[in-house]
Amino acid sequence: RRCTDLVRPAFLLLFVFVFFFFCFFLLSIFQITVYLGKRDFVDHLDQVDPVDGVILVDPEYLKDRKVFVTLTCAFRYGREDLDVLGLSFRKDLYISTFQAFPPIPEERKPNSRLQERLLKKLGQHAHPFHFTIPQNLPCSVTLQPGPEDTGKACGVDYEIRAFCARSVEEKIHKRNSVRLVIRKVQYAPEKPGPQPMVETTRSFLMSDRSLHLEASLDKELYYHGEPISVNVHVTNNSTKTVKRVKISVRQYADICLFSTAQYKCPVAQLEADDQVSSSSTFCKVYTLTPTLNNNREKRGLALDGKLKHEDTNLASSTIVKDGCNKEVLGVLVSYRVKVKLVVSRGG
Repeated sequence: RRCTDLVRPAFLLLFVFVFFFFCFFLLSIFQITVYLGKRDFVDHLDQVDPVDGVILVDPEYLKDRKVFVTLTCAFRYGREDLDVLGLSFRKDLYISTFQAFPPIPEERKPNSRLQERLLKKLGQHAHPFHFTIPQNLPCSVTLQPGPEDTGKACGVDYEIRAFCARSVEEKIHKRNSVRLVIRKVQYAPEKPGPQPMVETTRSFLMSDRSLHLEASLDKELYYHGEPISVNVHVTNNSTKTVKRVKISVRQYADICLFSTAQYKCPVAQLEADDQVSSSSTFCKVYTLTPTLNNNREKRGLALDGKLKHEDTNLASSTIVKDGCNKEVLGVLVSYRVKVKLVVSRGG
């Protein structure tokens, strides 16, 4: 009984201490709050959706300081746990800072409908901010990490950071600011392009007859989860026999940093035991569907920018505008269909 009488007051005191600490922690979190209407901003090739939001600041926390909001586009090419000895495997591609309070008259822009509603609801301590993303910046891309990798994944991401300071040059700690990751996505043009087609002819040693292969797609543009139909036409005038047909869809990722490096990874493969004998023709349509579900174990695969706790898909092809500097784009993504014929007696 004596032990119980001593434990109860101690436990009650500990509970009160934890409760007040938790309340103080919640108050410190909500001293700065950022509101956005969406987290995906679309590049329409001729313009980019404006980034407009509202920041709410506790006046007791603000005091005589100013309110700043920063938009950063960065390319991380190394894991976070490798950032040691002052080295950072990260390159900032674009940084823009907006002073939300006190507002600068020259930088004022008309508030959007969303901002007007938020300002009316949040009160006088809410301040709007605006950003315009340049068209030459890359879209959000995430390189798929391995099972043992920890920390932030490599790739190109956009981040909004809000903080209170007396000047922009003042050093800002993580606990004194709030961060929010957004994505820049790109819509493919609705105008259809030409139907892709390629052909090749292979001659063999000690033979004057050749093997002709022609491959074509039904269209140029495919959306996520849409099957790709590959039309294969073989004219075998050689003395060899085609034993198998191999078709694959490969993703090519060009890393544009200090030097350009290209990485390729198959995202869909098909192997058929279709034979084409000598002096005959063959024509067939093969269907492949590249999906992320079948490629989740492949480290370094380029994905569309991934937000926390949200799924994504294979990275969209990069549309490079005329006159754009490729070094600023970070990661260039493209896809190719490869058709391979396996003939008898090697070849």
